Amino acid sequence: MIGNKSFPASLLDLPTVVESYKTYDDSFLVKAADIGQMVMVREDVDPAPEEVEYKHGLTPPMRDARRRRYRREPDLNAELVHRVEKDLISIMHGVSVKSGEGGGGEGGDRKKAAPAPAPKPDAQEPAANGEEAEPERSDSDDSEN
Repeated sequence: MIGNKSFPASLLDLPTVVESYKTYDDSFLVKAADIGQMVMVREDVDPAPEEVEYKHGLTPPMRDARRRRYRREPDLNAELVHRVEKDLISIMHGVSVKSGEGGGGEGGDRKKAAPAPAPKPDAQEPAANGEEAEPERSDSDDSEN
């Protein structure tokens, strides 16, 4: 009620948390609250909102904030999630986990051969005429101070 007139109101969730600040001396701000809901007061002729969440936030830049700023939640296969949870619990208890897919694409049993060590790039190769090769010199070796 405002004065003698009654208005309908709805409690709505905001799409993001809004931080509220206050100041005691007009110099330093102190965080006062995190606001996650608002009360929407409307006229009698205005329809009540159908959704529990007010999707536009409090300011014009937050218009349609959920759709523009947040990724859609991925569709997860419940069976896959359950199997991964069981595997993680087994690993935490020290039990080795083997893939029961029978050589499927997940590669649980397969081992890759260790790659051969790469040759060192700064190894000196012998000269073609049998003499020792001169080490390469950089530009800084040529300058004498």
